[in-house]
Amino acid sequence: MNTYQRIELPKDGKPWVKVTLSTNQDRIDDQAHLLGVEEIHAINAAIASGRPLLVRGEPGTGKSQMARAAAKLLKRAFVRHVVDSHTESRDLLWQYDAVHRLAEAQLAGVLRQEPDAIREELRVNRFVHPGPMWWTFNWQSALEQSKHTGTLTEPEQLDGGVWQNGAVLLLDEIDKAESEVPNGLLEVLSNRCFTPKGIGNAVRMTGNLPLVIITTNEERTLPDPFLRRCLVLYLELPETKEQLLDFLVERGHAHFPRTSPDFLRKAASLLYTERFKAREKHISPLPGQAEYLDLLRAVLNLTSSEKKRDEMLNILAGFTLNKNRVRLESV
Repeated sequence: MNTYQRIELPKDGKPWVKVTLSTNQDRIDDQAHLLGVEEIHAINAAIASGRPLLVRGEPGTGKSQMARAAAKLLKRAFVRHVVDSHTESRDLLWQYDAVHRLAEAQLAGVLRQEPDAIREELRVNRFVHPGPMWWTFNWQSALEQSKHTGTLTEPEQLDGGVWQNGAVLLLDEIDKAESEVPNGLLEVLSNRCFTPKGIGNAVRMTGNLPLVIITTNEERTLPDPFLRRCLVLYLELPETKEQLLDFLVERGHAHFPRTSPDFLRKAASLLYTERFKAREKHISPLPGQAEYLDLLRAVLNLTSSEKKRDEMLNILAGFTLNKNRVRLESV
């Protein structure tokens, strides 16, 4: 029987594991993620099945940070790519810098270099840069190709991930792309290899199977063949007021452990009020966990006085929680 790498469930009776992430910034809070039991089960299932994990849910529920937290717990390298409306499936594999090659050709012509030297300088493989899937499939190959182009772009590992342990690939907001992107992704994951432009040999998956986590904000319907080949995790905020307040206070305490629970709950109550009003008016997106943490961060960075925090909380709530004020007032 095969033994698959997995994330251990919490052993202290808590429903989550706190993962502290590194940051380049001087912040009042640490970068934290509470990885719940359901998330851990979904991640372990994706690793064991070799399938991508599609994480669904409204914006601001921690979908993207979940992938980074998983990478840290697994001690794997973390690679993130944000998908947009211009993304093509090839961009996930490699990028060909035709503009740079043209500029080099023009410069060689001006300098009147020898034809053989020009041909060598303008070889296509010198202008092919590894994409996120290349790093995820075969880190050593991507590293060699990156050096060959003369522009080393190895993904930075803030959390100490080691590529020899495998990689976690986050493809963020895949619903922004056309359907050919998720369909093309499935083909590559199924074949476990691809051949970049101008490269003689195929890039083949080596080492541990990558953990591929894909997020969607449901802006566009995803193709059925893609959904059938993914495991799916729904991340949703609690519906009832008390459950939502408890949920947010827990997250607030994970990020700001020296902050009083009363203050965290006051901020959570403000968010609930704005969230309720937006839902009643059928306005989206609803303010969520991300806006709550933004509000806390702004207040705590602007004042250290506990007396002034409540006043500042009410002032800043309008900027951080209510992002559809005109629409709310006009509906």
